[in-house]
Amino acid sequence: MSATTKTRTAPEGGPSTPSPASASAAARLLGDRRLPVLVTAGLFLAMYIGGLSRYQNYGFGEPQVFLNLFIDNSYLLVAAVGATFVIMSGGIDLSVGSLIGFTTMFTAWLVERQGLPLLLVIPLALGVGAFGGFLMGYVIHNFEIQPFIVTLAGLFLFRGLCLVISKESISISDSTVSSMAQTRVSLGLGELSIGAIVALVVLGAAFYVLHYTRFGRRVYAIGGNEQSALLMGLPLGGTKIAVYTVSGFCSALAGLLFMLYIQSGDPLHAVGMELDAIAAVVIGGTLLTGGSGYVLGTLFGVLVLGLIKSIIQFEGTLSSWWTKIATGVLLCAFILIQRAMTARKQT
Repeated sequence: MSATTKTRTAPEGGPSTPSPASASAAARLLGDRRLPVLVTAGLFLAMYIGGLSRYQNYGFGEPQVFLNLFIDNSYLLVAAVGATFVIMSGGIDLSVGSLIGFTTMFTAWLVERQGLPLLLVIPLALGVGAFGGFLMGYVIHNFEIQPFIVTLAGLFLFRGLCLVISKESISISDSTVSSMAQTRVSLGLGELSIGAIVALVVLGAAFYVLHYTRFGRRVYAIGGNEQSALLMGLPLGGTKIAVYTVSGFCSALAGLLFMLYIQSGDPLHAVGMELDAIAAVVIGGTLLTGGSGYVLGTLFGVLVLGLIKSIIQFEGTLSSWWTKIATGVLLCAFILIQRAMTARKQT
């Protein structure tokens, strides 16, 4: 065999041996931090093209159908952005859904029952959400309790506070709420709601903070290796508390957007939405162990989940439970990708 041959011939009847060049290419691919994001973006593109080919006679290709992905999932995008900060730092936040539900109830109660103007209620709701996140982050850091336990307690606390406010749904008839909910901003080819625009602004702000500020670099460093970050002199406690404060703020903001979308408050609003937010973050390529990921990947994760719902609606014959089934399959697939990437880094 010549010295320039790149493959080795296996014994007769045996499997062929991969060449060193192909093995190194696969290793480089698994070692690329952008791989999960690219896979998610490719998956979204493939699903969208599939929808175009199957439902082209039902208006799937209309620009407004694409923009509706942002309108119908604006609250989930904001909640997932907050969850991205937490997961990037190596933590977890299970209080997202209950805090969203509490914000809808708190806002509806103040506007409808107490007669307060919406413009006054909005900062109050955001302040309560941020303070709740701050308290959870403070307990996690100063008492060295696992985030899973602390945020689980937050989940029960905020859901219980919903029932303290009212055991029944509170419809919102305020004219300001109705006006904001119905307002659309024309983009030429379609329209976006105020909620969708707010969600995109939050996404842009999160992208800048995570990738171009010291705080963002600290989040990545703590998620990558907490002990190394501590030895480097990074403010571990302040960063952890700030991360959960951001998540609480984003959850409250998501609750306000959900309130505009539903125009009511209900103790059972957003039950399990924390799992949807975590699923969007993981499908978007952020490692559950922290330290690696992109907030743009979270956007694609939310769009993939939204597109699954849209395809099921266009199909018309499938149950809504197929959304959960598809989400579970995608989660398993992306966790396997993460496992392969983590194993590659350890070798």
